[in-house]
Amino acid sequence: MTRLAVVGAGLAGSEAAWQLARLGVEVDLIEARPAVMTPAHHTADLAELVCSNSLGSAAPGVGHGLLAAEMALGGSLIIAAARAAAVPAGRALAVDRGRFAAAVTERLSRCPAVRVVRDEALRLPAAPAIVAAGPLAGAALAADLARVTGAAHLYFYDATSPIVDGDSIDRACAYVADRRGAGPGDYLNCPLTADEYHIFLDALLAADPAPAREFEDVRVFEGCMPIESLARRGEHTLRFGPMRPVGLDDPRTGRRPYAVVQLRREDAAGRLWNPVGFQTRLRQGDQQRVLRLIPALRRAIFLRYGVMHRNTYVDGPRVLQPDLTLRGAPGVRLAGQLAGVEGYMESAACGMLAAWFAAAEAAGRALPPPPLATMTGALLHHVAVAAPAPLQPMNANFGLLPPLAERLRKPERRAAMHERALAAMRDYLDASGLLAPLDA
Repeated sequence: MTRLAVVGAGLAGSEAAWQLARLGVEVDLIEARPAVMTPAHHTADLAELVCSNSLGSAAPGVGHGLLAAEMALGGSLIIAAARAAAVPAGRALAVDRGRFAAAVTERLSRCPAVRVVRDEALRLPAAPAIVAAGPLAGAALAADLARVTGAAHLYFYDATSPIVDGDSIDRACAYVADRRGAGPGDYLNCPLTADEYHIFLDALLAADPAPAREFEDVRVFEGCMPIESLARRGEHTLRFGPMRPVGLDDPRTGRRPYAVVQLRREDAAGRLWNPVGFQTRLRQGDQQRVLRLIPALRRAIFLRYGVMHRNTYVDGPRVLQPDLTLRGAPGVRLAGQLAGVEGYMESAACGMLAAWFAAAEAAGRALPPPPLATMTGALLHHVAVAAPAPLQPMNANFGLLPPLAERLRKPERRAAMHERALAAMRDYLDASGLLAPLDA
Protein backbone atom coordinates (compact mmCIF):
# COMPACT_ATOMS: atom_id res chain seq x y z
CA MET A 1 0.00 0.00 0.00
CA THR A 2 1.30 3.50 -0.86
CA ARG A 3 2.25 5.53 2.19
CA LEU A 4 0.66 8.95 2.35
CA ALA A 5 2.99 11.89 3.03
CA VAL A 6 1.91 14.58 5.49
CA VAL A 7 4.20 17.61 5.31
CA GLY A 8 4.35 19.56 8.55
CA ALA A 9 3.78 18.33 12.10
CA GLY A 10 1.97 21.28 13.60
CA LEU A 11 -1.58 20.91 14.82
CA ALA A 12 -3.04 20.31 11.36
CA GLY A 13 -0.38 17.83 10.28
CA SER A 14 -0.37 15.97 13.59
CA GLU A 15 -4.16 15.64 13.55
CA ALA A 16 -4.10 14.54 9.91
CA ALA A 17 -1.50 11.86 10.61
CA TRP A 18 -3.50 10.56 13.58
CA GLN A 19 -6.77 10.42 11.66
CA LEU A 20 -5.15 8.65 8.70
CA ALA A 21 -3.52 6.09 10.98
CA ARG A 22 -6.70 5.28 12.83
CA LEU A 23 -8.47 4.86 9.48
CA GLY A 24 -5.88 2.33 8.30
CA VAL A 25 -3.61 4.54 6.15
CA GLU A 26 0.16 4.43 6.69
CA VAL A 27 1.78 7.86 7.02
CA ASP A 28 5.15 9.55 6.59
CA LEU A 29 4.89 12.64 8.80
CA ILE A 30 7.57 14.99 7.49
CA GLU A 31 8.82 17.73 9.83
CA ALA A 32 11.79 20.04 9.17
CA ARG A 33 12.49 20.88 12.81
CA PRO A 34 14.92 20.77 14.54
CA ALA A 35 17.33 20.93 11.59
CA VAL A 36 15.43 23.89 10.13
CA MET A 37 13.73 26.13 12.68
CA THR A 38 11.21 28.92 12.08
CA PRO A 39 11.19 32.41 13.63
CA ALA A 40 8.37 31.34 15.97
CA HIS A 41 9.25 27.78 17.05
CA HIS A 42 11.57 26.90 19.92
CA THR A 43 11.47 23.07 20.14
CA ALA A 44 11.45 19.97 17.95
CA ASP A 45 8.16 18.75 19.44
CA LEU A 46 5.22 17.96 17.22
CA ALA A 47 2.22 20.29 17.59
CA GLU A 48 4.25 23.03 19.29
CA LEU A 49 2.07 26.03 20.13
CA VAL A 50 3.76 29.31 19.22
CA CYS A 51 1.30 32.21 19.34
CA SER A 52 -0.79 31.49 22.43
CA ASN A 53 -1.44 28.60 24.77
CA SER A 54 -5.20 28.95 24.32
CA LEU A 55 -7.16 26.94 21.78
CA GLY A 56 -10.11 29.29 22.26
CA SER A 57 -13.24 29.23 24.33
CA ALA A 58 -14.61 25.82 25.29
CA ALA A 59 -18.08 27.25 25.95
CA PRO A 60 -20.92 25.68 23.93
CA GLY A 61 -22.24 29.07 22.73
CA VAL A 62 -18.90 29.99 21.09
CA GLY A 63 -17.57 28.91 17.71
CA HIS A 64 -14.41 27.31 19.11
CA GLY A 65 -16.43 25.40 21.69
CA LEU A 66 -18.69 23.93 19.03
CA LEU A 67 -15.75 23.07 16.78
CA ALA A 68 -13.99 21.30 19.67
CA ALA A 69 -17.13 19.29 20.44
CA GLU A 70 -17.43 18.20 16.80
CA MET A 71 -13.75 17.23 16.67
CA ALA A 72 -14.10 15.20 19.86
CA LEU A 73 -16.86 13.20 18.17
CA GLY A 74 -14.38 12.41 15.39
CA GLY A 75 -11.73 11.06 17.76
CA SER A 76 -9.42 14.09 17.61
CA LEU A 77 -5.94 13.62 19.03
CA ILE A 78 -5.50 17.37 19.44
CA ILE A 79 -8.65 17.73 21.54
CA ALA A 80 -7.76 14.73 23.71
CA ALA A 81 -4.23 16.04 24.30
CA ALA A 82 -5.49 19.56 25.01
CA ARG A 83 -7.99 18.40 27.60
CA ALA A 84 -5.34 16.26 29.30
CA ALA A 85 -2.89 19.19 29.42
CA ALA A 86 -5.46 21.88 30.27
CA VAL A 87 -4.61 24.67 32.71
CA PRO A 88 -7.17 26.87 34.48
CA ALA A 89 -8.30 29.63 32.12
CA GLY A 90 -11.94 30.31 32.86
CA ARG A 91 -14.03 29.14 29.92
CA ALA A 92 -11.07 28.92 27.55
CA LEU A 93 -9.29 25.71 26.62
CA ALA A 94 -5.75 26.77 27.52
CA VAL A 95 -2.98 24.22 27.91
CA ASP A 96 0.46 23.69 29.35
CA ARG A 97 2.38 24.01 26.08
CA GLY A 98 5.12 21.57 27.05
CA ARG A 99 2.77 18.85 28.29
CA PHE A 100 0.48 19.27 25.30
CA ALA A 101 3.22 18.99 22.67
CA ALA A 102 4.90 16.13 24.54
CA ALA A 103 1.62 14.18 24.60
CA VAL A 104 1.02 14.62 20.86
CA THR A 105 4.65 13.74 20.09
CA GLU A 106 4.51 10.62 22.25
CA ARG A 107 1.23 9.34 20.78
CA LEU A 108 2.35 9.78 17.18
CA SER A 109 5.89 8.52 17.75
CA ARG A 110 4.64 5.19 19.09
CA CYS A 111 1.85 4.81 16.53
CA PRO A 112 2.83 1.85 14.27
CA ALA A 113 1.23 3.39 11.17
CA VAL A 114 3.09 6.72 11.51
CA ARG A 115 6.74 7.21 10.61
CA VAL A 116 8.10 10.62 11.69
CA VAL A 117 10.62 11.85 9.11
CA ARG A 118 12.85 14.76 10.12
CA ASP A 119 13.48 16.46 6.81
CA GLU A 120 12.62 19.69 5.01
CA ALA A 121 10.19 19.45 2.12
CA LEU A 122 11.52 21.70 -0.65
CA ARG A 123 8.62 21.09 -3.04
CA LEU A 124 5.14 19.67 -3.04
CA PRO A 125 5.29 15.90 -2.54
CA ALA A 126 3.93 13.39 -5.02
CA ALA A 127 0.34 12.32 -4.50
CA PRO A 128 -1.17 11.12 -2.29
CA ALA A 129 -0.17 13.78 0.19
CA ILE A 130 -1.39 16.41 2.63
CA VAL A 131 0.61 19.62 2.93
CA ALA A 132 0.15 21.20 6.35
CA ALA A 133 3.43 23.09 6.48
CA GLY A 134 1.79 25.93 8.37
CA PRO A 135 1.88 29.67 7.88
CA LEU A 136 5.67 29.62 8.10
CA ALA A 137 6.19 27.24 5.20
CA GLY A 138 9.75 27.30 3.96
CA ALA A 139 10.63 29.59 1.05
CA ALA A 140 11.29 26.75 -1.42
CA LEU A 141 8.05 24.94 -0.62
CA ALA A 142 6.09 28.20 -0.73
CA ALA A 143 7.58 29.03 -4.12
CA ASP A 144 6.61 25.61 -5.47
CA LEU A 145 3.10 26.09 -4.10
CA ALA A 146 2.89 29.45 -5.88
CA ARG A 147 4.01 27.77 -9.09
CA VAL A 148 1.33 25.09 -8.87
CA THR A 149 -1.49 27.45 -7.94
CA GLY A 150 -0.60 29.67 -10.88
CA ALA A 151 -0.71 32.87 -8.84
CA ALA A 152 1.20 34.44 -5.99
CA HIS A 153 -0.22 33.07 -2.77
CA LEU A 154 -1.52 35.56 -0.25
CA TYR A 155 0.19 36.36 3.00
CA PHE A 156 -0.24 38.33 6.16
CA TYR A 157 1.86 38.96 9.23
CA ASP A 158 1.22 37.56 12.67
CA ALA A 159 2.58 38.49 16.09
CA THR A 160 3.02 36.61 19.37
CA SER A 161 2.76 37.81 22.97
CA PRO A 162 5.64 37.86 25.46
CA ILE A 163 5.74 35.49 28.45
CA VAL A 164 6.74 36.65 31.94
CA ASP A 165 7.93 34.78 35.05
CA GLY A 166 5.05 34.37 37.49
CA ASP A 167 7.30 35.04 40.48
CA SER A 168 8.17 38.46 39.06
CA ILE A 169 4.53 39.65 38.99
CA ASP A 170 3.66 42.07 41.81
CA ARG A 171 0.54 40.35 43.18
CA ALA A 172 -0.16 43.34 45.44
CA CYS A 173 -1.00 45.30 42.29
CA ALA A 174 -3.15 42.57 40.75
CA TYR A 175 -6.29 40.63 41.56
CA VAL A 176 -7.78 37.30 40.54
CA ALA A 177 -11.02 37.34 38.53
CA ASP A 178 -12.68 36.10 35.36
CA ARG A 179 -14.70 38.52 33.27
CA ARG A 180 -18.18 38.91 34.76
CA GLY A 181 -17.41 36.09 37.18
CA ALA A 182 -17.76 33.53 34.38
CA GLY A 183 -15.14 31.17 35.89
CA PRO A 184 -13.45 30.18 39.14
CA GLY A 185 -10.88 32.98 38.92
CA ASP A 186 -8.16 31.83 36.55
CA TYR A 187 -6.86 35.19 35.33
CA LEU A 188 -4.57 37.67 37.04
CA ASN A 189 -5.81 41.18 36.35
CA CYS A 190 -3.47 44.15 36.37
CA PRO A 191 -5.50 47.38 36.80
CA LEU A 192 -4.38 50.80 35.59
CA THR A 193 -5.65 54.23 36.56
CA ALA A 194 -6.34 56.83 33.88
CA ASP A 195 -2.91 58.40 34.47
CA GLU A 196 -1.15 55.03 34.37
CA TYR A 197 -2.99 54.08 31.18
CA HIS A 198 -2.00 57.27 29.37
CA ILE A 199 1.63 56.97 30.47
CA PHE A 200 1.62 53.40 29.16
CA LEU A 201 -0.08 54.46 25.91
CA ASP A 202 2.37 57.31 25.26
CA ALA A 203 5.32 54.98 25.82
CA LEU A 204 3.80 52.33 23.56
CA LEU A 205 3.26 54.81 20.75
CA ALA A 206 6.82 56.10 21.07
CA ALA A 207 8.42 52.63 21.09
CA ASP A 208 10.35 51.19 18.15
CA PRO A 209 9.17 48.10 16.27
CA ALA A 210 11.74 45.47 15.38
CA PRO A 211 13.17 45.94 11.87
CA ALA A 212 11.01 44.37 9.18
CA ARG A 213 13.96 42.66 7.44
CA GLU A 214 12.61 41.47 4.10
CA PHE A 215 9.00 42.29 4.99
CA GLU A 216 7.54 45.08 2.91
CA ASP A 217 3.78 45.14 2.43
CA VAL A 218 2.92 44.17 6.00
CA ARG A 219 -0.73 43.08 6.13
CA VAL A 220 -1.75 41.83 9.54
CA PHE A 221 -4.70 39.57 10.32
CA GLU A 222 -7.13 41.56 12.45
CA GLY A 223 -7.35 38.92 15.18
CA CYS A 224 -3.58 39.01 15.80
CA MET A 225 -2.97 42.76 15.42
CA PRO A 226 0.14 43.91 17.34
CA ILE A 227 -0.84 46.01 20.33
CA GLU A 228 1.22 48.95 19.11
CA SER A 229 -0.75 48.92 15.85
CA LEU A 230 -4.04 48.87 17.73
CA ALA A 231 -2.89 51.79 19.87
CA ARG A 232 -2.40 53.97 16.78
CA ARG A 233 -6.09 53.69 15.96
CA GLY A 234 -7.10 55.98 18.79
CA GLU A 235 -6.67 56.94 22.43
CA HIS A 236 -9.28 54.50 23.73
CA THR A 237 -8.88 51.61 21.27
CA LEU A 238 -7.00 49.48 23.80
CA ARG A 239 -9.59 50.21 26.51
CA PHE A 240 -12.27 48.82 24.20
CA GLY A 241 -10.03 45.95 23.11
CA PRO A 242 -7.44 43.86 24.99
CA MET A 243 -7.40 46.25 27.99
CA ARG A 244 -11.18 46.60 28.41
CA PRO A 245 -12.19 46.60 32.09
CA VAL A 246 -15.86 45.66 31.60
CA GLY A 247 -16.85 42.82 33.92
CA LEU A 248 -13.57 42.98 35.85
CA ASP A 249 -14.42 45.09 38.89
CA ASP A 250 -11.55 45.23 41.38
CA PRO A 251 -12.70 43.35 44.53
CA ARG A 252 -10.38 45.51 46.64
CA THR A 253 -12.18 48.71 45.67
CA GLY A 254 -15.52 47.49 44.37
CA ARG A 255 -15.03 49.67 41.31
CA ARG A 256 -14.19 49.12 37.68
CA PRO A 257 -10.59 50.11 36.81
CA TYR A 258 -9.90 52.54 34.00
CA ALA A 259 -8.09 49.77 32.08
CA VAL A 260 -6.97 46.20 32.80
CA VAL A 261 -4.27 43.90 31.48
CA GLN A 262 -5.26 40.25 31.89
CA LEU A 263 -2.57 37.62 32.43
CA ARG A 264 -3.28 33.99 31.49
CA ARG A 265 -1.36 30.93 32.67
CA GLU A 266 1.02 29.23 30.28
CA ASP A 267 1.57 26.19 32.52
CA ALA A 268 -0.36 24.28 35.18
CA ALA A 269 1.94 25.42 38.01
CA GLY A 270 1.44 29.11 37.21
CA ARG A 271 5.13 29.84 36.69
CA LEU A 272 4.60 31.31 33.21
CA TRP A 273 2.05 33.98 32.26
CA ASN A 274 1.24 35.89 29.09
CA PRO A 275 -0.66 39.19 28.73
CA VAL A 276 -3.82 38.42 26.77
CA GLY A 277 -4.03 40.22 23.43
CA PHE A 278 -0.54 41.72 23.76
CA GLN A 279 0.93 40.44 20.53
CA THR A 280 3.79 42.73 19.61
CA ARG A 281 6.68 43.28 17.24
CA LEU A 282 8.48 45.86 19.41
CA ARG A 283 12.20 45.60 19.99
CA GLN A 284 13.01 43.50 23.05
CA GLY A 285 14.28 46.46 25.06
CA ASP A 286 11.11 48.41 24.34
CA GLN A 287 8.95 45.42 25.29
CA GLN A 288 10.61 45.44 28.71
CA ARG A 289 10.40 49.18 29.15
CA VAL A 290 6.79 49.58 28.05
CA LEU A 291 5.26 46.55 29.76
CA ARG A 292 7.02 47.40 33.01
CA LEU A 293 4.94 50.58 33.11
CA ILE A 294 2.02 48.32 34.07
CA PRO A 295 2.18 48.44 37.89
CA ALA A 296 1.90 44.68 38.42
CA LEU A 297 4.66 44.09 35.85
CA ARG A 298 7.12 46.77 36.99
CA ARG A 299 9.66 44.07 37.93
CA ALA A 300 8.62 41.55 35.29
CA ILE A 301 11.20 39.03 34.10
CA PHE A 302 10.65 38.21 30.43
CA LEU A 303 11.06 34.54 29.54
CA ARG A 304 10.05 35.01 25.92
CA TYR A 305 9.62 38.15 23.86
CA GLY A 306 6.87 38.77 21.36
CA VAL A 307 7.84 38.48 17.70
CA MET A 308 6.27 39.06 14.30
CA HIS A 309 6.51 36.53 11.52
CA ARG A 310 5.08 35.91 8.08
CA ASN A 311 2.02 33.71 7.68
CA THR A 312 1.39 32.17 4.27
CA TYR A 313 -1.92 30.89 2.90
CA VAL A 314 -3.62 30.34 -0.44
CA ASP A 315 -6.75 31.91 -1.87
CA GLY A 316 -8.72 28.73 -1.25
CA PRO A 317 -11.90 29.23 -3.29
CA ARG A 318 -9.73 29.95 -6.33
CA VAL A 319 -7.11 27.18 -5.95
CA LEU A 320 -8.74 24.39 -3.89
CA GLN A 321 -11.37 21.79 -4.64
CA PRO A 322 -14.14 21.39 -2.01
CA ASP A 323 -12.21 18.40 -0.60
CA LEU A 324 -9.08 20.59 -0.07
CA THR A 325 -7.30 19.14 -3.13
CA LEU A 326 -5.10 21.57 -5.05
CA ARG A 327 -6.58 22.22 -8.48
CA GLY A 328 -3.13 22.01 -10.08
CA ALA A 329 -1.99 18.89 -8.21
CA PRO A 330 -4.52 16.03 -8.06
CA GLY A 331 -4.20 13.94 -4.91
CA VAL A 332 -2.36 16.69 -3.00
CA ARG A 333 -4.38 18.46 -0.33
CA LEU A 334 -3.70 21.51 1.80
CA ALA A 335 -4.61 21.67 5.48
CA GLY A 336 -4.37 24.08 8.38
CA GLN A 337 -3.55 27.75 8.14
CA LEU A 338 -1.98 27.20 4.73
CA ALA A 339 -5.51 26.46 3.49
CA GLY A 340 -6.89 29.71 4.89
CA VAL A 341 -8.29 28.86 8.32
CA GLU A 342 -7.10 30.94 11.27
CA GLY A 343 -6.41 29.57 14.73
CA TYR A 344 -5.18 26.44 16.45
CA MET A 345 -8.54 24.68 16.70
CA GLU A 346 -9.44 25.54 13.13
CA SER A 347 -6.07 24.27 11.86
CA ALA A 348 -6.48 20.93 13.60
CA ALA A 349 -10.04 20.60 12.29
CA CYS A 350 -8.81 21.29 8.76
CA GLY A 351 -6.14 18.59 9.18
CA MET A 352 -8.85 16.19 10.33
CA LEU A 353 -10.95 16.97 7.26
CA ALA A 354 -8.05 16.56 4.84
CA ALA A 355 -7.27 13.18 6.38
CA TRP A 356 -10.87 12.01 6.09
CA PHE A 357 -10.99 12.97 2.41
CA ALA A 358 -7.59 11.35 1.75
CA ALA A 359 -8.49 8.12 3.57
CA ALA A 360 -11.72 7.84 1.58
CA GLU A 361 -9.82 8.44 -1.65
CA ALA A 362 -7.29 5.74 -0.69
CA ALA A 363 -10.20 3.35 -0.18
CA GLY A 364 -11.54 4.15 -3.64
CA ARG A 365 -14.63 6.04 -2.58
CA ALA A 366 -15.81 9.63 -2.52
CA LEU A 367 -16.59 11.33 0.77
CA PRO A 368 -19.01 14.27 0.84
CA PRO A 369 -18.08 17.25 3.02
CA PRO A 370 -19.68 17.57 6.47
CA PRO A 371 -23.06 19.31 6.50
CA LEU A 372 -23.10 23.10 6.44
CA ALA A 373 -24.99 23.00 9.75
CA THR A 374 -21.77 21.82 11.41
CA MET A 375 -19.00 24.26 12.26
CA THR A 376 -16.52 21.92 10.56
CA GLY A 377 -18.52 21.89 7.33
CA ALA A 378 -19.25 25.61 7.40
CA LEU A 379 -15.58 26.50 7.92
CA LEU A 380 -14.54 24.21 5.07
CA HIS A 381 -17.19 25.74 2.80
CA HIS A 382 -15.95 29.26 3.54
CA VAL A 383 -12.25 28.68 2.88
CA ALA A 384 -12.60 26.27 -0.06
CA VAL A 385 -15.81 27.32 -1.77
CA ALA A 386 -17.61 30.48 -0.80
CA ALA A 387 -15.28 33.19 0.49
CA PRO A 388 -15.12 36.44 -1.49
CA ALA A 389 -11.89 37.35 -3.24
CA PRO A 390 -9.40 37.72 -1.83
CA LEU A 391 -9.80 35.24 1.01
CA GLN A 392 -9.11 36.51 4.52
CA PRO A 393 -8.20 33.89 7.17
CA MET A 394 -11.30 32.76 9.05
CA ASN A 395 -11.94 31.69 12.65
CA ALA A 396 -14.78 29.42 13.73
CA ASN A 397 -17.83 31.57 14.42
CA PHE A 398 -21.60 31.15 14.47
CA GLY A 399 -21.96 33.62 11.61
CA LEU A 400 -20.76 30.86 9.26
CA LEU A 401 -23.70 28.60 10.12
CA PRO A 402 -27.04 28.70 8.29
CA PRO A 403 -29.78 30.38 10.32
CA LEU A 404 -32.47 28.51 12.19
CA ALA A 405 -36.01 28.46 10.88
CA GLU A 406 -37.43 29.73 14.16
CA ARG A 407 -36.68 33.12 15.72
CA LEU A 408 -34.97 32.83 19.10
CA ARG A 409 -33.06 35.12 21.43
CA LYS A 410 -29.29 34.91 21.05
CA PRO A 411 -28.50 32.50 23.95
CA GLU A 412 -31.29 30.12 22.96
CA ARG A 413 -30.39 30.49 19.27
CA ARG A 414 -26.74 29.59 19.92
CA ALA A 415 -27.76 26.60 22.05
CA ALA A 416 -30.12 25.34 19.36
CA MET A 417 -27.48 25.76 16.64
CA HIS A 418 -24.97 23.93 18.83
CA GLU A 419 -27.28 20.95 19.29
CA ARG A 420 -28.22 20.96 15.60
CA ALA A 421 -24.55 20.89 14.63
CA LEU A 422 -23.66 18.00 16.94
CA ALA A 423 -26.62 15.96 15.74
CA ALA A 424 -25.62 16.63 12.12
CA MET A 425 -22.01 15.65 12.83
CA ARG A 426 -23.06 12.40 14.53
CA ASP A 427 -25.23 11.50 11.54
CA TYR A 428 -22.40 12.35 9.14
CA LEU A 429 -19.86 10.25 11.02
CA ASP A 430 -22.26 7.31 11.28
CA ALA A 431 -23.12 7.41 7.58
CA SER A 432 -19.49 7.76 6.43
CA GLY A 433 -17.98 5.10 8.70
CA LEU A 434 -15.42 7.56 10.02
CA LEU A 435 -16.03 6.61 13.66
CA ALA A 436 -14.32 3.21 13.41
CA PRO A 437 -11.68 2.17 14.15
CA LEU A 438 -11.16 4.60 17.03
CA ASP A 439 -7.61 3.61 18.07
CA ALA A 440 -4.42 4.01 16.09
